[in-house]
Amino acid sequence: MAKEVSGPGRRSEQVETLRAADADRQQIADQLKGALDEGRLSLHEYDERVAGAYAARTYAELLVLVQDLPRPGTSAAEVHARRSAEARRAARRMPVALLVLWTVWASLAAVNLVVYALVRETVNDWVYPWPAWMLVPGVALAAVTVGVQVIRHQQRRR
Repeated sequence: MAKEVSGPGRRSEQVETLRAADADRQQIADQLKGALDEGRLSLHEYDERVAGAYAARTYAELLVLVQDLPRPGTSAAEVHARRSAEARRAARRMPVALLVLWTVWASLAAVNLVVYALVRETVNDWVYPWPAWMLVPGVALAAVTVGVQVIRHQQRRR
């Protein structure tokens, strides 16, 4: 609903203050009916929420009624699996500072390798392989990355 209305120039806060249409109220009522059929809502809670849906004026008032409900047909195991997958994905994500450092290192290593290849092709004599020295900061950066990931993993366990 709010995503359908939001365009490239609208922010979600602005969308939630927009007036809801009868079709939007009916969509929320249908979602509540599905939650009742799945046993997620009691009959009393369903009645209260449907009354709130038909009385709602804005998208924000409608979204509050279904914010604690999963999509229709979603089981608790699927919700748990999705949340744990998102947590694992977030755990694997590197901090931005490390991403920047890896990008800088990779760029410098690539430039060094290209310059070395050009020098080696133009000189007939043996050329010292100076790009090998790029391994030193690379190994140090790898050690820091592993250390940061281990620390983050330990902090999440607590």
